[in-house]
Amino acid sequence: MYVIIDVCVVPLGVGVSVSEYVVECQKIFEEANLNHEMHAYGTNVEGEWDKVMAAVKKCHERMHEMGAPRCSSSLRIGTRTDREQTIRDKMDSVYEKLGPLAT
Repeated sequence: MYVIIDVCVVPLGVGVSVSEYVVECQKIFEEANLNHEMHAYGTNVEGEWDKVMAAVKKCHERMHEMGAPRCSSSLRIGTRTDREQTIRDKMDSVYEKLGPLAT
């Protein structure tokens, strides 16, 4: 099943800045050959369900390997059966409706 997720992986007990941990998750999504787009508070990821969820699991594993004693993730998951849709399709649909406001 194809899925689009919005995921925010947060290592706990590592101080205030988590950018080095975010970089590692981005590398994991890239290495998994998953289409992904980072935003200010997480990352949109799309692909086959098992592959996407395996990458999220790997993010948790990597956080712990990097010394995070705890790791928490928030996920929003979307699937559809009526048609195929990508992250870009979803965004383009809104931008088209925004018209001049999209700039």
